[in-house]
Amino acid sequence: MSKKTLNVGVISLGWMGRLHTRSYKQLKERFPELGVDVSLAVACDPVEETRRVAVEELGFDRAVADYREVLADPEVDVVSICSPNFLHKEIALAAVEAGKPFWIEKPMGVSADESREIAEAVENAGLVTGVGFNYRHVPAVELLRNLISDGRLGRITNVRAWLIADYASAADGPLTWRYNRELAGSGVVGDLMSHGADLVQYLVGRINSVTALTDTFITERPIPTKAGVGHTGWEISDEFGPVENEDYVGMLVRLDSGAVGTLEASRVAVGPRAEYVVEVYGTDGSARWNFEDLNHLDVCIGASNEFQGYTRVMAGPSNFPNFSRFQPGAGTSMGFDDLKAIEASKFIPAILTGQQLAPSAADGWAAAEVDEAVVRSVESGQWEEVARVTGRTTFDLGKN
Repeated sequence: MSKKTLNVGVISLGWMGRLHTRSYKQLKERFPELGVDVSLAVACDPVEETRRVAVEELGFDRAVADYREVLADPEVDVVSICSPNFLHKEIALAAVEAGKPFWIEKPMGVSADESREIAEAVENAGLVTGVGFNYRHVPAVELLRNLISDGRLGRITNVRAWLIADYASAADGPLTWRYNRELAGSGVVGDLMSHGADLVQYLVGRINSVTALTDTFITERPIPTKAGVGHTGWEISDEFGPVENEDYVGMLVRLDSGAVGTLEASRVAVGPRAEYVVEVYGTDGSARWNFEDLNHLDVCIGASNEFQGYTRVMAGPSNFPNFSRFQPGAGTSMGFDDLKAIEASKFIPAILTGQQLAPSAADGWAAAEVDEAVVRSVESGQWEEVARVTGRTTFDLGKN
């Protein structure tokens, strides 16, 4: 690959937009073999102060208030879409129309129908994409996938995953767009469980049916008077409004492989901060990973070991994919931001090669169909089939 400069536009410069920005900046240092220079051409945000920060502090050449200016710029090669969920469909379809490959945060839309529209438009246009399923890119998770694909755990029998967080546990937390069904779609199902569904499908294969229950534990929240960034910086009034989507989901799943599983997510837990765990069990062993301790993988291989139980393996440069790009040796930890840099490294070279390596729009649609089946199951009280998707999913890319 010859040296190439790609001009990037980042749409919406909240916490995630700034993280995309940092990830682009890391590529030249962390992944020099890509032969790509990324230029921060333009940022888009409706807030004037944020536009000032984009240019004066983050290093963008310019900043605009309307995303259409970004997409209309012939010098912009690729865009990041980091806006709230309810704007994803509009901006993504406009990006497809403009012929701009894009990296979009999950969930891609507020429903499976919106995600389908985006994925089908991408496929028809022949664009490569990236979707923000960043937990895939933890070196320990990628090693776990390799162990599974190499048969080290034997035939996979069952999987457990839970994503338990406290970011919405305070009852006086502001009533943001995240709690509005029209603007966000589902609640914790689309927010955290989409990550859980993607992790399970990435590791073990497609989820084909679900049965689920949900509940809302904090039913009203104070209306904000000042917007913040992400989950912080908001100011609230004394007036309350209703929470329209769920705080909690629990589900049973069946997979195409014949394995079964249990998944759970909460945004209002008191205790766990971000306990995102996946456990995979097979006839010859098992392994577990926890995001709160993301630099370790617990592994047990062999059912007849004299000392049965898990071995805790610390991530290091020897066999953990991409670890050595960030740290020189085991014991020096990687962090959340590094995962997005890996995601960028899978997305950006695809612009030049056309090979889909990052989580794709079809992957985003697949997770949305799991979420949609959960919603239907809650309404029906029955098992619900998960609709199959078309397009370039990356479940079957093989070892990392």
